[in-house]
Amino acid sequence: MIIKNALSNTSTKTWIVIGIGVAGILIYSETRRRRNNQKAVIKEDFGAFVHRFEILPFPQPPPPAARLPLSGLTFAVNDNFDIKEYVSGFGNPDWEKTHDPAAKSALVVTWMLKNGATFVGKTVMDELAFGITGENLHYGTPTNPLTPSHIPGGSSSGSAVAVAAKLVDFAIGTDTLGCVRTPASFCGILGFRPSHGAVSSVGVLPNAQSLDTIGWFARDPSILHRVGQILLRLSPGGLKKAKRLIFAEDCFQLSKVPKHKSVQVVKKSTENLSGYLPPKNVNIGQYIASNVSSLKGFYEPSANLQHGTSTLKALSSVMVLLQRYEFKTNHEEWIETAKPKLGPEISARVLEAAKATHENIKTFYKVKTELRSALQSLLQDDGILVIPTISDLSLKLNAKKKLCTEFQDRAFALLSIAGMSGCCQVTIPLGMHDGCPVSVSLVASHGADKFLLDTVLDMYSSLQEQVTIASNSSPLPDTDGDMDTSELLKEKGNAAFKGKQWNKAVNYYTEAIKLNDSTATYYCNRSAAYLELGCYQEADADCTKAISIDKKNVKAYLRRGTAKEMLFCYKEAAEDFKHALVLEPQNKVAKVAEKRLRKLSG
Repeated sequence: MIIKNALSNTSTKTWIVIGIGVAGILIYSETRRRRNNQKAVIKEDFGAFVHRFEILPFPQPPPPAARLPLSGLTFAVNDNFDIKEYVSGFGNPDWEKTHDPAAKSALVVTWMLKNGATFVGKTVMDELAFGITGENLHYGTPTNPLTPSHIPGGSSSGSAVAVAAKLVDFAIGTDTLGCVRTPASFCGILGFRPSHGAVSSVGVLPNAQSLDTIGWFARDPSILHRVGQILLRLSPGGLKKAKRLIFAEDCFQLSKVPKHKSVQVVKKSTENLSGYLPPKNVNIGQYIASNVSSLKGFYEPSANLQHGTSTLKALSSVMVLLQRYEFKTNHEEWIETAKPKLGPEISARVLEAAKATHENIKTFYKVKTELRSALQSLLQDDGILVIPTISDLSLKLNAKKKLCTEFQDRAFALLSIAGMSGCCQVTIPLGMHDGCPVSVSLVASHGADKFLLDTVLDMYSSLQEQVTIASNSSPLPDTDGDMDTSELLKEKGNAAFKGKQWNKAVNYYTEAIKLNDSTATYYCNRSAAYLELGCYQEADADCTKAISIDKKNVKAYLRRGTAKEMLFCYKEAAEDFKHALVLEPQNKVAKVAEKRLRKLSG
């Protein structure tokens, strides 16, 4: 009897163990199935969303009233917009854990619903809206639909990806230092940063309120326009104005996209359109240097004020300092209390913000005021500044753990023009180059948002036609000047250079090169004239040619180093100055420059 009970107990235990084992297998299988399903969902939605859920629009008015203007369209918003009864995560799980659900939705979300759009979810963003890559340690990096091996850009990465992947018709994000314009460029879609303060930010978490704007993305210019009319509270119609396109020559020097795929595309697109005045050129850096006196204290000691990029770099440094100061004011208490887990790039930025002081804060705001006034004088109510949206093609995923200084400096130099002035800016896709999307940006005066939106609608089709033509063509060589013997032309070029007639000097040197293209001096001299004109890419190319002819040409190394530095290629510039020192160990210019660049390149 005792043995029988013992066997019975053993049998019961065995079955319990077997049962637990079977349950474990079932649980494991279900877990794997759910994970696989989750992976499929992530792949399907390109990792764009933090939360997907639907909010239906307000009811359509009964006939004969017209349908609501956004009827039938779907949209998403960044994770820093309030949605009633949901917590705004601000791109970080610790923020979500330490905050309550919103009592009501952000005003712009309500406007979209009232005008017929259907809300479908909240999107991934850089943590605390503090990045431009679109990468997020906690939620992953949304997949760029056009170039999956590259970053989507940020901080509004998920919103840009959702539009580019055709998951929504439009999306709304925030733009502080370039958080709508950058991902729009990298994902090959339209992105609009309105005039500062033009769209209500009620119910939107701030990063730095003096720079924050509510921007939006679309694939279709008509949808971009319709959304803009609602967000900006614009009335339809109005008189059409003539348009003046002003090309920022120095900004296109920073771009890695050939001019026949950017500048020429825009110029040719307006040739057959009515209402466009002949285009003009400007060195916007020099213009700002002459009209924004409060920037003087922010130039690097070695900066040459004749070089526009020195001014743009100073401007971008003020923008970053202002962002740090305001971010600290807004969120220092939460950072110290919650001690959130942050990605390495964001953590570094937050630490820099923690060091921000009140020392120059009044000057920061003065720069903003003076810059807005200067651009208003340049653009007035009919001018449009044409610039590259961003200088580089998008970076590859995981190429570097930390954004290189050069990439950031080049990006912010361009993004700071509208960022610090508060002007409106639109990013327009211009096809592909080297397998990556490229774009151009149009900037109009503060308050000229309707004018800019109308311009996009007017010229978009023509632009895309020219993009197709440019993708199948090659740039034409420049041919200027009169023929003469090469040495005489070189001497004329030298005389023109001494007289500060740098364009004329370039022409003389060019004609000398046509007659004799194997003399390093001609290329080297032309590079000096190009440097004075702020044509850094051309100077770089000429010095490279001179060095290929004469590997001991010290001046060519020095001038190429200067060109590289002005293009924010600090490491390459340092190498050129090092090479000059090898050839001339006592060269003071090379010594000072190499030391300076060693600090800049880290």
